[in-house]
Amino acid sequence: MNSDLLVYNTLSGKKEKFEPLNPPFVGMYVCGPTVYSFVHLGNARTFISFDMIYRYLLHLGHKVRYVRNITDAGHLENDADSGEDKIAKKARLEQLEPMEIVQRYTVDFHWVMEKFNALPPSIEPTATGHIIEQIEMIQAIFDKGLAYEVNGSVYFDVVKYNETNEYGKLSGRNIEDLFSGTRDLDGQQEKRNSVDFALWKKASPEHIMRWNSPWSVGFPGWHLECSVMSGKYLGDTFDIHGGGNDLKFPHHECEIAQCNAANGNDPVKYWLHTNMLTFEGKRMAKSTGNSILPAELFSGEHDLLDKGYPPTVVRFFMMQAHYRSPLDFSNEALQASEKGFARLMDAFSLIDQLPDSDSSSINVGELRDKCYAAMNDDFNTPVMIAQLFEGVKQIYSIRDGKEQITAADKKELGELFQVLLSDILGLKAPSQAANFGLVDGLMGTILDLRKSARENKDWATADTIRDRLKELKIVVKDSKNGATWEHS
Repeated sequence: MNSDLLVYNTLSGKKEKFEPLNPPFVGMYVCGPTVYSFVHLGNARTFISFDMIYRYLLHLGHKVRYVRNITDAGHLENDADSGEDKIAKKARLEQLEPMEIVQRYTVDFHWVMEKFNALPPSIEPTATGHIIEQIEMIQAIFDKGLAYEVNGSVYFDVVKYNETNEYGKLSGRNIEDLFSGTRDLDGQQEKRNSVDFALWKKASPEHIMRWNSPWSVGFPGWHLECSVMSGKYLGDTFDIHGGGNDLKFPHHECEIAQCNAANGNDPVKYWLHTNMLTFEGKRMAKSTGNSILPAELFSGEHDLLDKGYPPTVVRFFMMQAHYRSPLDFSNEALQASEKGFARLMDAFSLIDQLPDSDSSSINVGELRDKCYAAMNDDFNTPVMIAQLFEGVKQIYSIRDGKEQITAADKKELGELFQVLLSDILGLKAPSQAANFGLVDGLMGTILDLRKSARENKDWATADTIRDRLKELKIVVKDSKNGATWEHS
């Protein structure tokens, strides 16, 4: 097992050596989708990033229990203290039962993840399936004197908690600033402090999703479900908790407070957060009209898209940026990724066909070390991909007779590409990439015919073959070692 992996821990603000609490077991929890809106590209990026992390941990030999929840309990708009149930609102607008909304959006999420070739989690619990456990955790917080009940609703006492703990340590916020930012907000009348958050809300008569509790017929607070489900399946303290940057505050901050209040300890050793996806420098949002759904991206049926793109190309595009870095989405960036992906898969398909030599002019072991060094540096996929493209150059150079490789090194190179591209990055060759071997064979036949024409001084036929290939964006290059081709 590799012990050199460094991960950036949001809690400490620095890279730390990854040392599981109970090796080789690794517990990883990622905040899953809320089932009242379709999966957009921004949160798809989060799940794809953690799929890559999951794959790499498995590759290193860890036994990973990956838990990703489904938020199917009705919460209020913007996690407010008053307002309309989000799922009930969607159900009312579409004239459906609330659980029809839940089912539809859950199926959509699974479809998107399958298209992106994401591995299913080990456990995918739902908030509605853990109402009893959520009530029990509220009671435990009550017993510690850190929760209070008002008119059937229960709130977490942030001010009292902060007397012995640090609320805001994950996001770097202090409670005084939070007070100044929330003091004048409406809907705070029930709470002792404006910074307190709901653990349980008494349901209004029109609220559809409701459950019995010791305090009222109501529903749990948004933050509670993740604390309960992560703890149930991974223990009171586990290795990795992940999600998007937008969840750092207040969601993850409240999770830390709840778990400390109920169990007396921090719940997570390493907090990992992905960054946002923008479109031409602007944050994706429905209000600006630049929000694109994965299905629209695959089909190209959106006003902002020039064409559709295969899911594996989109995944490759996302892997070309570090998971903690912002990623700007554009037609030009996707088209560049499509060309790069085709070149990568083209070179991969050529490895088995490279001629064997008695010696190698390339160092496969050095390439391997550089790729793994990048992945061990906080899962740095863009640097690893850059190293693979160095390997691509060498593959074409060997094909063109400029360099050479032994049969053993060729086998090692093929295995390296297979592991990094498929097992770790999760890239699946589209149909055209899967046929590159066949295409290369056909191109070999065409170039042989052209060679014969040139040897017979039939320049018209040779030039016609070259020009027809150029129309297909295939460039033929002549050298003293013969003719080669590549996609332009």
